[in-house]
Amino acid sequence: MVVSEWAESHFPLYTADNILSVYSTSNLPLYEINERSTVLIAIASGKGSLQANDDTYELTAGSVILLPAHTEAALIANIQHPPHVYKLAISTREQSSSLPEGTMVRKSEAASNSNIQFFAYEPAITAYVEELYIHRLPESEIRHVQNQIVFHQILLQLLEGQEAKNASSEKPSMERSISYLENHYSDKITREQLAGIAGVSASHYSILFKQHTGFSPNEYLSRLRVHRAKELLLSGSGTLREIALKVGYKDEFYLSRRFKQQTGAAPSAYNRGSFQRVAVLLTPYACHLLLLGLEPAVLISESSEYVNTFGLQPPQTMVFINTTSSAEQVKASLLDNNIELIIAASQHLHHYGLNGEHLRAVAPVVEISWMELGWKEHMRLIAEVIQRSDKAEQWLADFEKEEKAARSKVEQSQAANEVITILVIKPEELLVYGVRNVGCVIYQSLGLQPPARIKREMETRGDQFHSIPIEISELADYAGDRILVIVFPDVKGSTAHSEAIFKSYYWSKLPAVQLNHVHLLDRDEWIPYNPVSIRLQLQRAVTLFTGNQ
Repeated sequence: MVVSEWAESHFPLYTADNILSVYSTSNLPLYEINERSTVLIAIASGKGSLQANDDTYELTAGSVILLPAHTEAALIANIQHPPHVYKLAISTREQSSSLPEGTMVRKSEAASNSNIQFFAYEPAITAYVEELYIHRLPESEIRHVQNQIVFHQILLQLLEGQEAKNASSEKPSMERSISYLENHYSDKITREQLAGIAGVSASHYSILFKQHTGFSPNEYLSRLRVHRAKELLLSGSGTLREIALKVGYKDEFYLSRRFKQQTGAAPSAYNRGSFQRVAVLLTPYACHLLLLGLEPAVLISESSEYVNTFGLQPPQTMVFINTTSSAEQVKASLLDNNIELIIAASQHLHHYGLNGEHLRAVAPVVEISWMELGWKEHMRLIAEVIQRSDKAEQWLADFEKEEKAARSKVEQSQAANEVITILVIKPEELLVYGVRNVGCVIYQSLGLQPPARIKREMETRGDQFHSIPIEISELADYAGDRILVIVFPDVKGSTAHSEAIFKSYYWSKLPAVQLNHVHLLDRDEWIPYNPVSIRLQLQRAVTLFTGNQ
């Protein structure tokens, strides 16, 4: 008897049940998913998030997520950058031929996994899915076979990605053990446990740990716990006993002992008003500190160029760390500069590959939400942390007087009766701005009228409404009596891409264009979003609309 060489194992066949193209909009920001088969979600463009099983996955162009069958999920659009998503339903079936005796039937690794598989950036898979969608109705058998090849390329990339993830997660390393410690500092952790994760002996682990971090495992753990305790003290989160239990100590007395060993003072004497060496992530928060009279010791930013110090003492000793630095380089620089406090937004930390758990070994990390709050609340929260609220409130009160005076002047101008549109032209997109950046001064400080669609978004989303992307064909739907235009240059510094807008039929037919009610604004003067820059923008806006210098 001849036995087939294929009889040793048996895998099911993959089939593509259906494929859909989904565009999210401001009117349809939520797309629910609950399929009987495995679903592959590929993000072609835009941004959003997917919620499933009480977890949230942040999605950007190139992200891929594989949902097990019957998973209830919701795709939520980022209104500023609505996502374009492809949804591919994948099923398996057994081969119809009879199986030789002793054949091992094996499950599909791609379509039978009970866990959600998330790949942050897999542009090749996304490109394959897009090709499959474009040719979903093949006009010939050749294209049909090509579709099968593309479909199996998708599966191959998924399986290889899963295998690489599994290999990475199972590979013992010092990095994994340190990361585990940073994320489980409140648990009972032994050196033997960490050494097991690293794949080395307990005695050798301490040596390697010191080489990697500059601290012993116990010192590192103590820093994580004490710095977290400081964060909770700053936020007023509970009694000392409650804080001790939250950070992993058995009682408040043990916390006090460790706290005093590390800081030289008891928790009850922790004085946040004595901060001298504070680090901030990105320039807006640096401007807040400078305005409150505290120069940041370290600024982590893409550039130190836009720290606006008009009317203030320029930074004298501030150290600049570029956001292109690795997480370990940032951490080392912060340690070298004896940082006592780190102020950042979780959104920015995530964007630049940093996280609070990793930086907590350096100093307490106070997260000030970015998009969820306006600049005035940023200022109040930062002032509260460093105990300079009186100074912040005085500045804000003075600014409100300036706002009132500016609004009174602009109310006498023609602009008071006009609809004002703020158009931002970037190399890759066209945006209409809401109440952040230049929109904050135009619509909130001066009370000028936005386009109707922008007004509805402002009423719904408040300070969180940054902007909305539009197509050039939609210009007439958003164009008001007067248009303020800001052009972002490309990576080479060119603004030539804006000519496609200015020379288009859609632009030329706008009434504001025909009446020459268009103002080109300088990006560096009108985009920064911090109190010093906002005050300057208010002054510029009065000049713009009244003509008074």
